[in-house]
Amino acid sequence: MAAISRMIGPVNDRQEQNALFTTLPVRLPRAQSHVAAIPNPLQISAIDTKVLTATPVKRRGKSMFRRTGQSGHIESSGRWWVVRWWMDTPGREKRKHMRERICPISGPGSLSKTVRERRAREIITKSGADTVEYFNEVVKQNNGVTFREQAKWWLNHVRSRKRKPIAISTLEVWEACLNNWLNPNIGDLPLSEINNAVLKSVIAKMSEKGLSPKTIDNYVPVVKMVVASAVDEQGEEIYPRTWNHEFIDLPVVEKDKQNTPSFSSEVMTGLARWKKERERMIFVLCGAGGLRVGEALGIEIDKHISPDFLTIFIQQKIHHGRVEQRLKTANGCRQVDLHPTIATFLKEFVGKRASGFLFCTRQGKPVSPSNIIRRHLHKALKELGYINPFTGTHKAGNHAFRRFRNTYLRNYAECPEGLYKYWMGHAGKDMSDLYDKIKEDVAFRRKWAERCGFGFQLPSVVPSVPKCAEKTEAALAA
Repeated sequence: MAAISRMIGPVNDRQEQNALFTTLPVRLPRAQSHVAAIPNPLQISAIDTKVLTATPVKRRGKSMFRRTGQSGHIESSGRWWVVRWWMDTPGREKRKHMRERICPISGPGSLSKTVRERRAREIITKSGADTVEYFNEVVKQNNGVTFREQAKWWLNHVRSRKRKPIAISTLEVWEACLNNWLNPNIGDLPLSEINNAVLKSVIAKMSEKGLSPKTIDNYVPVVKMVVASAVDEQGEEIYPRTWNHEFIDLPVVEKDKQNTPSFSSEVMTGLARWKKERERMIFVLCGAGGLRVGEALGIEIDKHISPDFLTIFIQQKIHHGRVEQRLKTANGCRQVDLHPTIATFLKEFVGKRASGFLFCTRQGKPVSPSNIIRRHLHKALKELGYINPFTGTHKAGNHAFRRFRNTYLRNYAECPEGLYKYWMGHAGKDMSDLYDKIKEDVAFRRKWAERCGFGFQLPSVVPSVPKCAEKTEAALAA
């Protein structure tokens, strides 16, 4: 043990200091040689150490104020001295490496090191890579566009694209969203700064103004699509985003609380007795066929009604007084079979007309859907004492006719599921729906149309309104 003491014991102050920091081998007598580690008293056990996670540096956008200028990198390439430098290019987030010859390495035209460096700076200055003017022209106009500018480009693109064309009504909703909500709040922000935090502030403002969760849920994808539409020459997104619905506090749409009224059989019977003949026929046809009001107004007598009036061909619709060949969905293009009583009612309404729109003005133009709902449907519902369970008012939209028809076929008529989905124009959910070809069996469809009925009563005597009374009401309305 004395030998051990002499080996590890300090001789002077310097040796004592070294002994604190150095691991020394220890020889034990009559035992196998091994190395015993003497713990360093200044070390801290890794088990007791907690290392904080480094906070990643937030990436900022490009800025000329953070650039100090470039001298370039001079290197040899073959027989030439060349200079390389960074330069912003249109349509790219990252800068591109540029390269240009300075002088030959040897022989006529070769330059000294000092002259080469001066010449390299002249080349970079001439390129304009470090000038504010070039930065504003290339970076800000291409990659630094504002949300308003990108939204304008995106809206024009989706309006004219051939893949997945957008309905005019959808475009109008998106354009109204941009004009009324997005552009006034975030239109002047650079597109690179549109992120979850910005979208969260927009949603908060929409909620404060009383927009419903469903409306907000329809508007938020517009922001996402505008940001995603900025792509480079390879088609890659310039500003990829991972949207966090929890962070932005996107309202949850509770379908049970949405304003989705439907009519009862008694209300439909009352609407079938409305005093205006044209609007009465619209109410009856939408309720008995489950048509959208735009689809009903787009029916032309010589094109979309079978000779026996038992089948309606839905192929177009009316939107803002214009004919649109594109329906709301691909399944909207269908054939709707009518009950024989409804077919007779429709035949009497058509009379001797052989062409033109089924529902038209005196000039033969299509009827406006908004006029139907404001001037007739709301007034008729008020007279019937109807109360909307969601709003507490007497008002309901034209879609209530489709809800009535769907509810009746699904719960009261024992109609085959594939058939009522076809009549309603609902999309299939699985391969069984895709393989269902009931639409091709016309005889079967008409049999079930008669068997199912339509769920309300038609008037035995059609009410008529004297023309003098109609003129009086029109004058009061004016």
